[in-house]
Amino acid sequence: MAKLSSIEKNNKRARMIKGQAKKRAALKAVVMNRELAFDERLQAQMQLAKLPRNGSKVRYRNRCELTGRARGVYRKFKLSRIKLRELGSFGRIPGLTKASW
Repeated sequence: MAKLSSIEKNNKRARMIKGQAKKRAALKAVVMNRELAFDERLQAQMQLAKLPRNGSKVRYRNRCELTGRARGVYRKFKLSRIKLRELGSFGRIPGLTKASW
């Protein structure tokens, strides 16, 4: 089980990302638009740099819904590899069967 502080920190980042998504997208569109003047683009880049870093999507970490484990997480199930195997062995995940040959 992961530390609760790291799980909460990640949840806080998710909330910040959701809140700043529109503002970041608008500023990024201005920065990437080559038809605008250099000064406008530079100004938008400075405003983007002033925003909190935790509002960026790359700062978010996929975590297991059950344990909070950060590594080996399957996106489709939102579970770590350990819990996926455990629940799959007990037949708790529909459509998932453990291979045997």
